[in-house]
Amino acid sequence: MATPAQMVPIRLAKRPSHGAARCPYVGGVARLLLVEDDPAISRPLVRALERAGFVVDHVDCGEAALLRAADDGVDLVLLDLTLPDVDGLEVCQRLREERPLLPVVMLTARGEEVDLVVGFDAGADDYVTKPFRVAELVARLRARLRGAAGRALAAETSEQPGTAGVRVDLESHRAWLGGRQLELTPKEFDLLALFVGEAGRALRREKIMSTVWDEHWWGSTRTLDMHISALRRKLGDDPTHPRLITTVRGIGFRFEPGSAEPD
Repeated sequence: MATPAQMVPIRLAKRPSHGAARCPYVGGVARLLLVEDDPAISRPLVRALERAGFVVDHVDCGEAALLRAADDGVDLVLLDLTLPDVDGLEVCQRLREERPLLPVVMLTARGEEVDLVVGFDAGADDYVTKPFRVAELVARLRARLRGAAGRALAAETSEQPGTAGVRVDLESHRAWLGGRQLELTPKEFDLLALFVGEAGRALRREKIMSTVWDEHWWGSTRTLDMHISALRRKLGDDPTHPRLITTVRGIGFRFEPGSAEPD
């Protein structure tokens, strides 16, 4: 049962006068999959999201979520972290394996930074802590759908070219250094894809955080430093004198084209 602190303040929006709102994702109405086992939260939330213009499917356990998300018609998963059968983090990881481009937004009562880091490493695109305002949730969902549309378009039109011996394939969600495939977490992959796409340019910390994590990220940038260190190790970069991902003092980081020595 949900405690008072977990209850979501639902403010129902007026129904659009011209039918369901058009979603930027593939130019149609977005279909959301809500995975939430507490009916006191799921019932009003489904109504609120439908009134905001989304088509909403609801399941109350992890296994049902994995089965339903296998349908290509699902555009985004709104996933509660605490489920009765499968932990939400495991569900997120399995979704990432099955559908790498499917956006996943975590819905949880936890708010500590360590939980955010674990959730992002599991592959979550965003993290919303209960209680929340529905207007903010809807804005975040639409932002994630726009981002997913851009990634899907990039994956359909071209594979990113190799840079400094590094090659990133957005469609298969894989990356290589020379002929060696890199074992990356979802956020490490997103970081590397951003760096390769902006090779030679100094990227501010704020831009990296807003692109790879969330434009409303409120945690410390230690999370970014941790992921940069891990990514450097996996690229074989010397952490004391990096050649690939260099630090730009007072700004952020830069991916140096032509600096790698592929295997």
